Amino acid sequence: MPQVIEWTNVGADDIVWRYPNEDITWGAQLIVHEYEMAVFFRDGKAYDVFGPGRHTLTTLNLPLLTGILRRLAGFGQTPFKATVIFISTKVFQGKYGTRAQTTELAPLQVFGGFWFKIEDATLFVNQVIGGQKIYTSADVNNFLRGFLNEKLIDELSHYDLVTVFTRLDETSVIVKNSVADYFKRLGIELTDLRFEGIDTTPEYRERLFWLKTGRTAPEEVLRMETVKSAAESLGKSTGGGAALGTGMVLIPQLMTPTGPTQAPAAALVICPKCGAKVPATSKFCPECGTALTPPPAGAINCPKCGKSIPAGAKFCPECGAQLSS
Repeated sequence: MPQVIEWTNVGADDIVWRYPNEDITWGAQLIVHEYEMAVFFRDGKAYDVFGPGRHTLTTLNLPLLTGILRRLAGFGQTPFKATVIFISTKVFQGKYGTRAQTTELAPLQVFGGFWFKIEDATLFVNQVIGGQKIYTSADVNNFLRGFLNEKLIDELSHYDLVTVFTRLDETSVIVKNSVADYFKRLGIELTDLRFEGIDTTPEYRERLFWLKTGRTAPEEVLRMETVKSAAESLGKSTGGGAALGTGMVLIPQLMTPTGPTQAPAAALVICPKCGAKVPATSKFCPECGTALTPPPAGAINCPKCGKSIPAGAKFCPECGAQLSS
């Protein structure tokens, strides 16, 4: 009875399987099911590949391996030595998760899923099976997950914190295309990659909040964080009331913008009604609405804008309306 080489009891998550017997006889029956490929592997290299069907092994359908056997003076011997690797060509789903950093060294925790299938059986066996010496589906999954994590760390290091979080869809497409090129070199087609979760530390979440509002420049955020860190350090080093007193002096100094020119502080006046401190240029108190500058004696109202103007004025200083000819 001829030898039968077949992958039986295939599980839904099985990617590869190695036929346990390396002694192959001429005339053996190789059975390859749909969505499978069989690769003859010897001395760390893939040779002849078979698609779905029932194949009788002869020198005609094993030309590459036959050439090797001839050079090794093993031609015509039966059985001959070879490993048969079965590969599933279905689409599989894998999971990834890793820690990365942005351009400003903000820590990231990312996880998600990826979908792949074996596209080039020869390249896959040479690069993954033979190159890494992994022969089980679990080992292949672990290798691909580690490989993907490594590439994600490298790719995400080219983006800043705001880009990663506010343009996640665009970032995921760019990362997928980049990682897909690496997978292709392994004989694998990366059909999809998705970010299912991404996060950073509380410190950088707070920074991200201020940057996403658009009201605070990045350098201002860094200065605010410096103030916060300095105050916390003072509290730890001096303790008690001394820390509060020192911090109250230090924080205004840190919060004052530095540079070649600084605008002088605006003069303040006291509202005569509510006592609020308001800029001296204000015409009305922003707290209670009281007029801060009483109209001069003999003042009249502009017929166009209604503002109080000095008597005898020819033009309104508020709207420019002509008052007299």
